Amino acid sequence: MLQIAAWKRFAIWAVCLLGLLLAFPNGFYSRVEMHNDAVAEIEALGSTPEREEAAALWPSFLPSSLVNLGLDLRGGAHLLAEVQVADVYVERMDGYWLGVRDALVAIRDDVGFVERVEDAPEGELHVRISEPEGLPAALTAVRALAQPVASLTGVGATDISVSGRGNTIIVTLSPEEKAATDNRTIQQSLEIIRRRVDEVGTREPTIQRQGADRILIQVPGIGSAEELKALIGTTARLTFHPVIQQTTNAEAVPGPGEILVQDLDDSSLYYILERTAVVTGDDLVDAQPGFDQNGLPSVTFRFNPSGARVFGRYTTENTGAPFAIVLDEQVITAPRINEPITGGSGQITGNFTVDSSTQLAVLLR
Repeated sequence: MLQIAAWKRFAIWAVCLLGLLLAFPNGFYSRVEMHNDAVAEIEALGSTPEREEAAALWPSFLPSSLVNLGLDLRGGAHLLAEVQVADVYVERMDGYWLGVRDALVAIRDDVGFVERVEDAPEGELHVRISEPEGLPAALTAVRALAQPVASLTGVGATDISVSGRGNTIIVTLSPEEKAATDNRTIQQSLEIIRRRVDEVGTREPTIQRQGADRILIQVPGIGSAEELKALIGTTARLTFHPVIQQTTNAEAVPGPGEILVQDLDDSSLYYILERTAVVTGDDLVDAQPGFDQNGLPSVTFRFNPSGARVFGRYTTENTGAPFAIVLDEQVITAPRINEPITGGSGQITGNFTVDSSTQLAVLLR
């Protein structure tokens, strides 16, 4: 008869009991998950009565680790998203306008007056000059703005194609730049989706590219595809615009190249802004919740080198003038530029709560 030493029996029983203790939280999966999420939020954002109540759902002296359940065991949402790359082309053309305008203004003696054609085809920048004889000089000046395509497949190509017709310069993205832009947009979308899904504490999501412009998203634990759409489809569009005028007239008519935008906090206040943004959220590389000098919730952001350079030059040339920070077509703040902002970073303040500043930072990334 097999004889097992008493110490070995004790060790076997101890290992079994330890395994049962560690597995025990999985029998109360939802409760423990709510506890874990609340504890993480308290550590990151501070305590609230709701978070304390959720944290109390599971005793702190018991293990709280959970097995990550996949989509087949836990349920969740499955979504195939299409990335609208054509919208990026339009934004890129808007971004080129200031550079093209400055290049043509520098040779005004040859080209005369310069204006943007507002009804140009989507994804194209049309600029009209008053002196047709100056078209060759204008084309040379605008072509000098072209930059090499930043991709391995576009070696030797430039980012824009420039042509002329009559007294109009036509600027479009080159085929190589469109391909590189498509790839960057998909990669950026993948990263944005991954960050937003990770922010809500979802475990083991599957996020991968499918085809030229689609992304497959599988997230265990989310109730429905609609909930997933709400999470990844809410895009915070941040832009920085020069302020032309402040008004309380909701029927004010902006001039050519201008837009009328409502204030986020004061529905009776409006701003007339230049349509073309100085910099956009595409130039952001990071956004984090924080607190301003008064201890109030805020969002700190940081530009990439290109955005930092453009923003620094603009604030240097426009010290003393107001500029508007626009979020989703509403002005969240319109401060006056007290001094050049050349460090590549800034802070958004407003009537934020800790939760809303955190949410905004997530959406801006």
